Amino acid sequence: MSLPPYASPVEKVWFWTFRLFCGLVLLFLIAPVLVIIPLSFSSGSFLSYPLPGFSLRWYEAIFTSAAWMGALKNSLIVAPLATLLAMIFGTLAAVGLNRADFPGKGAILALLISPMVVPLVIVAVGMYFFFAQVGLLNSYTGLVLAHTVLGVPFVVITVNATLQGFDFNQMRAGASLGADPVRVFFTVVLPQIVPGVVSGGLFAFATSFDEVVVALFIASPTERTLPIQMFSGIRENISPAIAAMATILILISTLLLVTMELLRRRSERLRGNS
Repeated sequence: MSLPPYASPVEKVWFWTFRLFCGLVLLFLIAPVLVIIPLSFSSGSFLSYPLPGFSLRWYEAIFTSAAWMGALKNSLIVAPLATLLAMIFGTLAAVGLNRADFPGKGAILALLISPMVVPLVIVAVGMYFFFAQVGLLNSYTGLVLAHTVLGVPFVVITVNATLQGFDFNQMRAGASLGADPVRVFFTVVLPQIVPGVVSGGLFAFATSFDEVVVALFIASPTERTLPIQMFSGIRENISPAIAAMATILILISTLLLVTMELLRRRSERLRGNS
């Protein structure tokens, strides 16, 4: 929203005062994150200001450490697999809930998004006891499935929001032309809801890549993910190496946010064209 050219002096003052206030609130919220970035370039051995000097030694320490690289490798294995499964299951669930009308539909939707609202410790404890019964503890499979459960709600919500403006008559038109339901989905529905699917997938990826509580319950010492490695480092020995890895994660999160914003704009353009 921009300031109209015919605005009065009072409206102009309120316009800029409101934006200044919003900027200060944003700075207050993001400042604790931003102060980590300079610490990652410290030449000292402790997290402290003022910096004794600038150095890349902690980035070198990360990329030459077997523990850090092993944790990064585990996260890069678990997060993409969990994201892929969350996108598949979440999309199918959202489409099914939008197409069908049956008793208990609201209860099923609430169950699907419950991992978002239930305290994470409770979810972790429940998964621990369930996975112990089926033999999925201390395995990549169990960790991937656990993170899939945490990611599905994001996909369900974003795809469900995308489907609110979708004309399901297009599916009937495709079926009337002889296409089977699978072909209709992949050629008619999916191309139009891709922004919602990918946005939910990005949220699911960020959730899996940053999750530590469930991983502490499910993963074994050989499946230490990056957040577990950082958590252990904070407890045992706080060094600027943690700030260096946190800076890398901030960069990844920023790229994800930019991607989601581009997808949101693309979705708006598609809706405008339709």
